[in-house]
Amino acid sequence: MRATLVYDLPTRLFHVLFAGFFIAAFAISNLVDDDSARFPLHMLAGLGMVSVIVLRLAWSLVGTRHARLGDLALNPAQLIAYFKDMFTSGGRRWVGHNPASSLAAVAMVGLGLGLGATGYLMATGAGGDSLKDAHELMANAFLAVALLHVGGVLAHVLRHRDHLATSMVTGRKQALPVDEESVRPAPVAGLVFVVLTGLSMGYLLQHYDAQARTLDLFGTTMQLGEHEDDHESGDTDGDRRHRD
Repeated sequence: MRATLVYDLPTRLFHVLFAGFFIAAFAISNLVDDDSARFPLHMLAGLGMVSVIVLRLAWSLVGTRHARLGDLALNPAQLIAYFKDMFTSGGRRWVGHNPASSLAAVAMVGLGLGLGATGYLMATGAGGDSLKDAHELMANAFLAVALLHVGGVLAHVLRHRDHLATSMVTGRKQALPVDEESVRPAPVAGLVFVVLTGLSMGYLLQHYDAQARTLDLFGTTMQLGEHEDDHESGDTDGDRRHRD
């Protein structure tokens, strides 16, 4: 069966890195104590997630056809028709993101940016418990959307018996219209994506002070974790910054 290249390399790399950074940040925040020396990795992973979102948004402006924002199917009528097709014979086969995946992608990118913004404000001493509550709410919402996205992909595979689940790995889809041409693989752009992500993480690690658990982010000091003695004494981040 003919397979058409739909997703270029930068798009696939973003998918893997975006998921990996979120899983790492979410797992650390739920499995590691706030005063643990490993907890700052939660925020470093969160910053890594934001950095790949920025790269992906840039690629969505200049990338190949199905990597662009304009290729997303965000019309509510398309979403309703897509769900109806899930339970009927036939139905439209989407070359790029289907309406459900398009909506999930927009929601997860938006929540990812929201998590980055609230995490930055928390680490710089802005806001209070309400900001932390908003951060946790967005993290749980992100997880819910991601699980619905995975469930939707599985339902699609069971319904159509195709290889949609692996298309974001291989970049290829089968059984598309014969006149549908493959996109450019964009290997050089993929390499640039990896290099820029590596440089971003290198910058974060170079400017992270493990002893003080602080990060100097372009001149702004972020407190990425609590010390055990501060936690036991009940000191807050604001107390420590006041002493400093």
